[in-house]
Amino acid sequence: MTHTRRRSPRSRVLAPSAALLVLAVAGCSFGGDQPSVQVPAPSSEAAGYCEKLHEELPETVAGLERSDPSPDSDLTAGWGDGAIVLRCGVPRPAKMDTSRTGVNADGVNWLIEQRDGAGPRFTTTYRKAYVDVTLGIEYAHDITPLSAFAVPVRKTIPKSL
Repeated sequence: MTHTRRRSPRSRVLAPSAALLVLAVAGCSFGGDQPSVQVPAPSSEAAGYCEKLHEELPETVAGLERSDPSPDSDLTAGWGDGAIVLRCGVPRPAKMDTSRTGVNADGVNWLIEQRDGAGPRFTTTYRKAYVDVTLGIEYAHDITPLSAFAVPVRKTIPKSL
């Protein structure tokens, strides 16, 4: 189980900036480091739900070991060196108003967005904080990994109307 580290508001702002500076100086070479993802900037209410979710996330998903992306954040998690990436506290997708493409995975509803040249992105619906999960191209037609997130999402992020 991963424990949440408390960060000051200043360190939450400075840490991502420092990470970007280091990447720029290094020529954006990851050299075996974890993939980088954009960290969401949710409301304080949503961030609280996301911190609880982070504590409940599994160590393995679809047989892949946990390998969180950079920069380190309680709002992001990953498995299989970027094959599966979760971000909590993302904005509500505009497509949620017009799309009827969705799936229910073990009691959690997800909007499906097919991305050109990449695997699908799933975003929770009817929750007080939005969670998106991007899957690598190898999961283009497989929603099985979403089942690993059902219990943690149901346990930590309440439904909304």
